[in-house]
Amino acid sequence: MASLVGQGGLDEALQSRLALVEERLRDAVSQSDRLADATSRHLVNAGGKRLRPALALLTAHLGDASRPEVVDAAVVVELTHLATLYHDDVMDSAPTRRGAPAAHEVWGNSVAILTGDLLFARASAVVAGLGPQAVRIQAETFERLCLGQLHETVGPSADDDAIEFYLQVLADKTGSLIATSARFGAMFAGCAPAVVQQVTRYGELAGVAFQLADDVIDVRSDAATTGKTPGTDLREGVATMPVLLLRRRVASGGSAEDSDLLAAIDGDLSSDEALAAVVAWLSTHPVVDETAALAAQWAARAKEAIAMLPEGDVKASLIDFADSLVARTA
Repeated sequence: MASLVGQGGLDEALQSRLALVEERLRDAVSQSDRLADATSRHLVNAGGKRLRPALALLTAHLGDASRPEVVDAAVVVELTHLATLYHDDVMDSAPTRRGAPAAHEVWGNSVAILTGDLLFARASAVVAGLGPQAVRIQAETFERLCLGQLHETVGPSADDDAIEFYLQVLADKTGSLIATSARFGAMFAGCAPAVVQQVTRYGELAGVAFQLADDVIDVRSDAATTGKTPGTDLREGVATMPVLLLRRRVASGGSAEDSDLLAAIDGDLSSDEALAAVVAWLSTHPVVDETAALAAQWAARAKEAIAMLPEGDVKASLIDFADSLVARTA
């Protein structure tokens, strides 16, 4: 599992501030309505990596990390992330999330969607206290999140390169919020604009690497490790990078095995047995190794983006985090 571990004396400081973020998150999702309170707490109580708030707290150490706005910013990005998960799980028909039943499995699709909306509203309330620039950045990030999901749902047009299209989807759906997390941390810690720009670029590139690594994990890990059902995207017809690379192979005159595997992926995966068989087959195919190599390339680009940051514990932690993204198994 990828995690942000501070180098040197940073780790203790990060853990202390993350505990405060966790406390603030629980306060932020509490609702006076009993049903809304239960649904809003569902994913917070399930835990999670908290990568986005941790990244905000880390980049804040490039400036004055003690500023109270830094914790508020970390809460905003995690609330936003949690809200997207409620929506994503409905769209993906995912039965589990973080080892627990997905909200729509417990309360139905409409309640899950409205809960996501409630959390977006709470994120907006917190970000409003950070000023107009933060509100604008949050709005732009939210727009990219929605566009990324929309484009993933609709898919590329005949004129689009499917792989480039997918990489842009990843940049919007995942990279944009991770970029904002890094940006908010540095920005509210009072860092110079050049520093803010570097960590923002780092966050977007690392976000794409993170999602490409997820594409590998989705076919090479089990539900007990990830807390999610393997092959959910395959069942829903979402073309992740391994499938896109396989389609390109077949279109270029690939082997009979390539064609057979693609036919199986495009076939009926409604039964758990059929899905498990296709996932096992795909997991041994070279396109998954190619996807892992792509993830490593994007992680390398993320590290290059912060080459000009001053040497020290924060830069070392960011480099280690980029490396851990592509080495993780969950």
